[in-house]
Amino acid sequence: MRLFKISLASLLLVSMAYAMPLNSSARSCIPADLLQLISVDYRSLKDSPTAMALKQQLLPDNIKQFEAALKNIGIDPDKDVDTLTFASFRSGKQGVKTTGVASGPFNMKNELKKMKLEKVTPKKYNNSLIYPMDGGFVMSFLDDSTLLFGDATAIRAALDTRDGQILGLDTNGTMADMMTNVDSAPVWSILDQQGTQNMMRSALGDASKIADYETVKKKIQGSRYTMNFNNGVNFELTVVTSDSMTAGMLSSLVKAGILYKKMNATPAEKVAVENTTVDSDSANLQLKFKANDQQFQSLMHSDLFAAVSH
Repeated sequence: MRLFKISLASLLLVSMAYAMPLNSSARSCIPADLLQLISVDYRSLKDSPTAMALKQQLLPDNIKQFEAALKNIGIDPDKDVDTLTFASFRSGKQGVKTTGVASGPFNMKNELKKMKLEKVTPKKYNNSLIYPMDGGFVMSFLDDSTLLFGDATAIRAALDTRDGQILGLDTNGTMADMMTNVDSAPVWSILDQQGTQNMMRSALGDASKIADYETVKKKIQGSRYTMNFNNGVNFELTVVTSDSMTAGMLSSLVKAGILYKKMNATPAEKVAVENTTVDSDSANLQLKFKANDQQFQSLMHSDLFAAVSH
């Protein structure tokens, strides 16, 4: 069942929402040394009862904190934010950093006037102004409808990327290519090589201990996923490998793990197992999970889901 847990963990990362392609302002701030990119479309939350139920149950603390910080400066996330994007990247000696970008119909000039009246003083950084927010965040407007936020170190790295002082996403061919394959989907995310290797090790469980996996692991290049809530929940994960033989071996390992779990699965776990398919296509491993709203909302209240979500 570890494989299904990985799928659910991925769902948690996107807050059970829908995502859209990055706008140019957001894309320009993403460093080349990218670990993971996730995007969320707030506009579509209200269109799916399942998505709304998941949002209420599983909204991550960092997004709750950001929503509260936005409200404190007069931006209502439910009305003024269309898309929310998170990028995790390596930042030299500073380690792994995460930035977020919110875009929507909020009015930058009005927000700046409000902050001036409230005597919120920005700090100048190169050609940008960085404003303090609640919850330890700082923020900077990228354009009239795009807001960059995160901790101060992360924001400076993102602004340096936009200004050409740090290599950007488009110079990372592997991650940029994976994004091209998914960024027109209602939900999409990309994960780098090391993150994908760790994910697959967890998904495979004991199967990852066999000698063949160590050979396969080295040829895993990254992964991407798409998801939507049209006609239930549809989740598709693609693991990119170096060749078709590696993809086939990885597919066989995952299938064996699923069959073994099915023999001892609880009713809730059987729903997940029976709705998960695994195959390989050229150099890619493909995993698909599909469930109707009733099935998935039942899973939300199971012990399995509780264990995964906490």
